[in-house]
Amino acid sequence: QVRLLESGGGLVQPGGSLRLSCAASGGTLMHYAVTWFRQAPGKEREFVEQITVGGNKFYSDSVKDRFSISRDDAENTLYLQMNSLKPEDTAVYYCAARPTNYGQYHIWGQGTQVTVSS
Repeated sequence: QVRLLESGGGLVQPGGSLRLSCAASGGTLMHYAVTWFRQAPGKEREFVEQITVGGNKFYSDSVKDRFSISRDDAENTLYLQMNSLKPEDTAVYYCAARPTNYGQYHIWGQGTQVTVSS
């Protein structure tokens, strides 16, 4: 089964940028629907962006035009480029995968903290 490992989080000032990575092992990421979620303190986990099994991309309205999801098949890695960061983007970011476009996510990374603060 594929395993996921996120990296790239950190502290950034408002308006800054970060790129998160989600490296996959034990499986080929392009065969999965892959999604970035985030969870802020005291809040429910929320959907951020997704690449479906067919390669279609979906975005949350809250990050549209600021964040961009991509997948490097040669590196077997998922990315989330985050620009124009806001304090409300502060959260733990998780990547998740499932073998189809529907159903539960059973494959999760450990998460990476993103803090947007001056």
